[in-house]
Amino acid sequence: MTSPNMPRRVVLLGSGGLTIGQAGEFDYSGSQAIKALKDEGVEVVLVNPNIATIQTSEGLADRIYFLPITPHFVEQVIRRERPDGILLSFGGQTALNCGVELHEAGVLEREGVEVLGTPIETIMATEDRDLFARKLEEIGVPLPDSRAVTSAEEAVKAADAIGYPVLIRSAFTLGGLGSRVVNNREEMGDAAPAAFAFSSQLLVERALLGWKEIDYEVVRDREDNCITVCNMENHRPDGHPHR
Repeated sequence: MTSPNMPRRVVLLGSGGLTIGQAGEFDYSGSQAIKALKDEGVEVVLVNPNIATIQTSEGLADRIYFLPITPHFVEQVIRRERPDGILLSFGGQTALNCGVELHEAGVLEREGVEVLGTPIETIMATEDRDLFARKLEEIGVPLPDSRAVTSAEEAVKAADAIGYPVLIRSAFTLGGLGSRVVNNREEMGDAAPAAFAFSSQLLVERALLGWKEIDYEVVRDREDNCITVCNMENHRPDGHPHR
């Protein structure tokens, strides 16, 4: 039996093909999410076109749609299934981008579908490089000098203002896709157009070459209980587009 606050039926977006930014951990985390939801008596509708995943194994989700994870197809599934909520955080970049597009098109509000887990506003703030940088500035986190740009010409001007070398980072991507260190104007002439093939926005920032980077992975619940899952030091010097 589900509690009064528990959704009756949810749509979970998978990651589709396992490519850069869509690694196997999304299949694993999505599979665990399906099991946890089913344990709570929630009906799970999965959208994932990849038949070679654990998520799409028989007996996990209640129903599976082997459809592309795009706003068009997901909207059709929502209209057919009438879910109470949708989960975007278990399908890598494909699911995140799809959820943002559905939100911006007004589909989720129109169909009465709540985004469960990470709020859509938080997803947008972390995926948009410029917005994320401004959010960090608001809470006093020091950042390297950076500029968000939407064209190759703007990227060149931003790099000239910051000073080479710079790191260019594509928005709305994971796994370092479209990101690289650029050492001079000539390299920028090739790097910026190539990066814009993956995204409509780039962040041009001062490259922190030679700095040491230590990552902490922390899980926090709504009661502000925090657990440090792990910490790790990267072997590569910071300033490289390794994530």
